[in-house]
Amino acid sequence: MTPTQWPADWQRGILELCVLRIIGDGPTYGYDIAARLAAAGLGEVKGGTLYPLLKRLEQAGLVDVEWRPGDGGPGRKFYELNDAGRKRRDALVEVWQHFSRAVTAHVSPTRKDH
Repeated sequence: MTPTQWPADWQRGILELCVLRIIGDGPTYGYDIAARLAAAGLGEVKGGTLYPLLKRLEQAGLVDVEWRPGDGGPGRKFYELNDAGRKRRDALVEVWQHFSRAVTAHVSPTRKDH
């Protein structure tokens, strides 16, 4: 396993926060989100994982959605983070920071097993 072939359950577990982070940069669409996740080193996220998450974010009222015509192709659904989404993202960042520190400390090679 290479560092960019993360276990799927790890990727799914942190995907909401990573997607909210990307959408927080400004309106964007599914394919761009997937490309930016991959470019960030988070691995390939398939549409069957990403689009249901985007739908859940929409249903939860965390993103605003707008259909925009495509440039010579089909229209795209753009997602924009709203106030509720920013609050959710910020709360998840705080929880993630505590969790990742705890996991890192637990699995650290300098940790003494009892």
